[in-house]
Amino acid sequence: MTLVEINFDGIVGPSHNYAGLSLGNIASASHKGDASFPRAAALQGIAKMRGNMARGLAQGFLLPLPRPNGQLLRDLAVDDSTPRQLTAAAWSASSMWTANAATVSPAPDTADGRCHLTPANLVTMLHRGQEWPDTKRQLDIAFGDAQHFAVHEAVPPSFGDEGAANHMRLCEGHGACGAEVFVYGKQGGRFPARQHEQASRAVARLHGLDSDACVFIEQNPEAIAAGAFHNDVVAVANERVLLTHARAFADQQGAYEAIRAAFPALEVVEVPEEAVSLEEAIRTYLFNAQLLTLPDGTMALVVPEECRESASVWGWVEQMLAGNGPIRQVIPVDVRQSMANGGGPACLRLRVVADPATVDNRFLLDAAKADRIEAVIAETWPERIEPSEIGDAGLADRVVAARKALLQELGLGELL
Repeated sequence: MTLVEINFDGIVGPSHNYAGLSLGNIASASHKGDASFPRAAALQGIAKMRGNMARGLAQGFLLPLPRPNGQLLRDLAVDDSTPRQLTAAAWSASSMWTANAATVSPAPDTADGRCHLTPANLVTMLHRGQEWPDTKRQLDIAFGDAQHFAVHEAVPPSFGDEGAANHMRLCEGHGACGAEVFVYGKQGGRFPARQHEQASRAVARLHGLDSDACVFIEQNPEAIAAGAFHNDVVAVANERVLLTHARAFADQQGAYEAIRAAFPALEVVEVPEEAVSLEEAIRTYLFNAQLLTLPDGTMALVVPEECRESASVWGWVEQMLAGNGPIRQVIPVDVRQSMANGGGPACLRLRVVADPATVDNRFLLDAAKADRIEAVIAETWPERIEPSEIGDAGLADRVVAARKALLQELGLGELL
C-alpha cells in the first residue's frame, strides 16, 4: 500500500455570502454586508486544486453541505422577528473550509494501523456548530473502507474542537510514523479561544496515538486577540519543517523544545516580528498556506495573492528564497472570495495521508472531473448574492437546486 498526502479541498457552496458571523475573524468582520460572488469563489477554488494536480499532487474534494439548513431554522423557530444573524447562520457556506472538517491521524501513527478521522464539533460558533453531522456523512462515504479508516463521532460539545486547523504533523515522510502537535487556546481574551485542550487530548486518545509522539501547545493569547482564531493562521507544518511566526505560541521556545522531544529532526523556519508583524501576517494569511512536498522532494508554499501585494511579507519571502532553506518555491494563488471571509489556501483543504485506492473514487479529482464540476458551477451557482437576499425563498430554491445538480453529476445522490 502506497501512502501519499491527499488534499481534500472544500468546493465553495452556492450560498457563499458575507454575513460576518465569525467573532475573532478580522476579515469576516471587515467584509460583513458586502455582496458575494459564489460562482467566482467556487471557480477560484477549483483553479487552486487544478494547480496542485498540475504539480503532480493527489487531490480530492468535499462537497457543500445542505443550505439553507431547514432543521436549524426550525430549531430556532426563525420568523420575521428573528435577528438576521440567526437566519444567516442557516445559510452559511463555511463548510468550504475543510481544514475544520476533522482532525486526521494517518495509519502509521495509530495503534490499530488505520487512518483515524474525528469530525470537529465547531461549537464555538452557531454557523459552524451545525456542520459536523453532515460532514460526517461525507467522511463515512469517502473513507468508508473500515479496513483502512476509522471515522469517529465528534468530541462532546462541552469542549470546543476546530479540527485540523489546530493540528500539525511532523514526519520524515508522509508514509512514515510521525509526531502530532495539538494547539489549544485559553479563554479570557478579546476573542474566544475556539480549541479546548481537553478536546485535543480526547482526539489523541480516540485515534490511539502514542503519548510520547503527541505534543500539546498553547497558542499565544496575543495571536488570538490579533485575529488568529486558528493556529493555522500563524503556523503550518509539513514533514520535518515548521513554518511559524515568532509570536505564534504562548511559550515559543518551549514549544520548539517540546516538539523536538517528540520529533528530533524538527527544522524551524521562524518569521520574526521585525520582518513581518503579527498583524500583517494575519491580514495577508502568510501562514494560512499549503506547505507541500513536490514529487521531486522539494517543498513549495502556496500562499494567497495578498502576500505578494504586501511589501513586508514579499520582502521576507524573497529573502527566504535567496537562502538555503527547505522551502524552495512560493506560489501565489487567487482565492480572494474565500479570503474576504477569512479563509486562505490552508483553510480550504483537509490533509489525509492514505492510499488513494482505499478512498471512494467519487471524492478524488482529475482533470475531466474538474471540467464537469466547473460546468455545473458555471450553470447553476448564483453569480452574486446581496446581503438582503439571505432568507429569500427564490434564492433558497436556486441554492438547493445547484447543490443537487452537483451531487447528481458526481453520482452522490445519497447525500441529498
